[in-house]
This record gives sequence, C-alpha cells and structure tokens, in this order.
Amino acid sequence: MGDVFKALADPTRRTILDELTDRDGQTLFEICARLASKHGLGSSRQAISQHLDLLEAAGLVETRREGRYKFHYINTTPLEPIVRRWLTKGPT
Repeated sequence: MGDVFKALADPTRRTILDELTDRDGQTLFEICARLASKHGLGSSRQAISQHLDLLEAAGLVETRREGRYKFHYINTTPLEPIVRRWLTKGPT
C-alpha cells in the first residue's frame, strides 16, 4: 500500500491518472500533449515518463507495446485495499 500512497502523493501523477481515467490507452506523447493543453503543465517528456514509471511500479498504470508505441492504461486494483480499509463500512 505504501507504493500506492507514494505514487498518489504527487499532483502531476494524480493528473496523469485523471487523464487516463478520461481517456485510457494513451501514448507518452498523447499524455504530455493533454497535460500541456488541458492543465498547463510544461513538464518534459522525460519527467512524465518517470512519473509513469513510478505509477507502473505501484501497479496503478499498466502498459502494452504495439510496434514502436507504448500505451498506458489505468489500473484501479491497487486502490481496492484502501477502499476496503477506510471507505467501506461494514457491520460493527
């Protein structure tokens, strides 16, 4: 769970996840373009790539290669233990 919290701690990474929620299966170029146009983020492709690597390590992003392109997809499965622990109230 610690990796998930670390990944979610950064506002740029949260914005990347928002963009993947809005439109799943984007390339690095598409993500960078959307971050720049919709959010005014001028981060370099290398910086965004590092954010994506951290999100992937935390299990929040999955990738698929197709030829020379790498597509990024959101994976909400790592969030389920957090929801169960703090947001789902069971009988006491």
